[in-house]
Amino acid sequence: MTRTRRTVNALVYGDVDLNLIDGSAVWAQSMVQVLSLAGCRTRLALKAPVRTGRLVDPLAELPGVSVVRTDRVLSPVRAARVLRELDERESCDLLVLRGRKLVAQVVSDGHFDGRIWAYLTDIPQSAAEMTGEAAEELGRIAQACRHLLCQTEELRCFIEAWVPAACGKAVLYQPSVPVPDFELPAHDAAGDPVRLVYTGKFAPRWNTLEMTRLPATLAERGIKAELHTVGDKVHDDRHHPEFHDRMTRALRSAPGVVHHGGTPRQEAMRIAAGCDLGLGWRHPELDASLELSTKVLEFGTLGLPVVLNRTPAHEALLGADYPLFVAGSGALDDAAEAVARAAGSPSDFRLAATRCRDAAAHFSLDRAADRLRGHLERAFPDRPAVLDGRTRPLRVAVAGHDLKFFTRLLEHFQALPGLEVRVDHWPALAKHDPAAGRELAAWADVVVVEWCGPAAVFYSRHKRRGSRLVVRLHRFELYADWPSQVDIDAVDQVICVSPHYARLTRERTGWPENKITVVPNWVDDRQLDRPKTPDARYRLGMIGIAPSRKRLDLGLDVLEALRARDPRWQLSVKSKMPWEYWWIWNKPEERAHYDAVLRRVQTSPLLDGAVVFDGFGPDVAVWLRRIGFVLSTSDDESFHLSPAEGMASGAVPALLPWPGSDSIYDPRWIHDSPAAMADAIAATAADGWEASAALARDQLRSSFALDAVRSAWTELLHG
Repeated sequence: MTRTRRTVNALVYGDVDLNLIDGSAVWAQSMVQVLSLAGCRTRLALKAPVRTGRLVDPLAELPGVSVVRTDRVLSPVRAARVLRELDERESCDLLVLRGRKLVAQVVSDGHFDGRIWAYLTDIPQSAAEMTGEAAEELGRIAQACRHLLCQTEELRCFIEAWVPAACGKAVLYQPSVPVPDFELPAHDAAGDPVRLVYTGKFAPRWNTLEMTRLPATLAERGIKAELHTVGDKVHDDRHHPEFHDRMTRALRSAPGVVHHGGTPRQEAMRIAAGCDLGLGWRHPELDASLELSTKVLEFGTLGLPVVLNRTPAHEALLGADYPLFVAGSGALDDAAEAVARAAGSPSDFRLAATRCRDAAAHFSLDRAADRLRGHLERAFPDRPAVLDGRTRPLRVAVAGHDLKFFTRLLEHFQALPGLEVRVDHWPALAKHDPAAGRELAAWADVVVVEWCGPAAVFYSRHKRRGSRLVVRLHRFELYADWPSQVDIDAVDQVICVSPHYARLTRERTGWPENKITVVPNWVDDRQLDRPKTPDARYRLGMIGIAPSRKRLDLGLDVLEALRARDPRWQLSVKSKMPWEYWWIWNKPEERAHYDAVLRRVQTSPLLDGAVVFDGFGPDVAVWLRRIGFVLSTSDDESFHLSPAEGMASGAVPALLPWPGSDSIYDPRWIHDSPAAMADAIAATAADGWEASAALARDQLRSSFALDAVRSAWTELLHG
């Protein structure tokens, strides 16, 4: 049977005026174009009455796109009210918003909770700017959103580090540029005169006033030049009150400046394509920005080399040896020197043009639509085939005291068409509302119990005839009394996360073999797959070091063996400390273990300055970017998720042979002793780290990827 995907209804609003051409207005146009390409039915609500259709008119011609016009300029308060009215008239599946004040206003009443995809750039982008008040506001926004759309990996990691609620919700949504609808001229060398081009807004820190002096400055060097400018938004800046008038005069009368005013986007691209060099040169204050300039990508799409600041983001995009970075302090003379280099060296010109064109190829509208489809498929999955033929939704109850390992599965159940989901969240392991539980058991077609504890006992004794009961058993319950209290005849399926624990469960409980199934833990491979930092190759990582059976001491053995050969090796530990768990710290033997381990960290010459304890938190994806090898040195584990998370991130796993490890992980990653582990890690780092990391990532995706585990659980619901 061919299954057709349902059409997703999107509503888009940016706190931007689409009469004026700048980066935010171009974003709104591109966002609608990408949603249309991805197959969404899209409404664009405008902030201001249309005075020019340069940006809006092309959108109205796109399939599935409509424009909601307004007769007044909307404030954030008024815009929030209008969006709610539009949603009540025709419900949207997702609401794409841009503008921090606007988003804060929209989330304040909770109407769109879980449906907002927020694109935020006007937020603090440094530790100095991130106040407690700002972090708290961003936390409220993150909690209300389905996704936070981040331009760059650096911005995503910054938000996740400061806003815990953003972890798992922040996704990469890079700028996109359209393909020109005209034939591009060849750009093999700068012309005479050299034609420079700038498109976008005119603002102090964008160096647009200084740009108008470039033709005269270059003339002093004997280089004829013109500056072509496109745009109609000149900032009124309270910090630079004279800027607006000076900028306007320069556009009208500065020598060598040709101002084209505001134009449709394709016309702006046509003007730029007729020039030789794009200008992305900005004030050094913007060098720390975590955003990526759309105009640089647009110029690259046109085959133009770009003069721009040397920043980490630009080096990552174009290479550290890109020839047209503005050197020195970034002053006018430095920018003129970069232009002169392009004009005087055809080889540098061609190299820069090739780098810009190749970089821009990754940011086309088609590629953006492909990336967006991936997010949409997860957020709006198809109705499962197993539900075909049902006349009413399948009623699913999820019960348990701790659902942290079930979050992504629960989200998936709630998103699936054809399912109605309710949650019985027990306040504590053995604390709940029996009346509510009995009511839920009578209502549900399927009850899923997370942890084989008191909740499993309760639902096995109150199962409705004809319903289905699925229980997931973890390590700690197997050695307690609860499994013996479960009415196994009422349980349809017991889920274990590894073959080893499935065998142990059969042996310890005597339950029928056909009721015990292995479904591995899920790993959000898309969230964790991020570029590594340059020093990751020589950094070990451990996630979770309590209780003592996690064996941090063996991890230190590995580190000492490596540092005896090469002092570059480091160990990062992401964990709560043992004294933060009362049930661990109350045991004298646990205290003694950690006293010895921590004294060793302080006193061992080989460990001096080499062990870093990082705070516990949900920002695991950010942390893993700087980890090259993830260690698992435990005495015993049911699955041990951290090596799998490391694999998804592009780190190489390294395990000691705890019972059952070889039933989960490839034996090539399992080592007989800390010394053998250190030997293998040293050899891999010296030659083959990238290949080993790629192999580990591929293995992870084929075994534990979130989408595959979700599919397995969906099948379990139906049986």
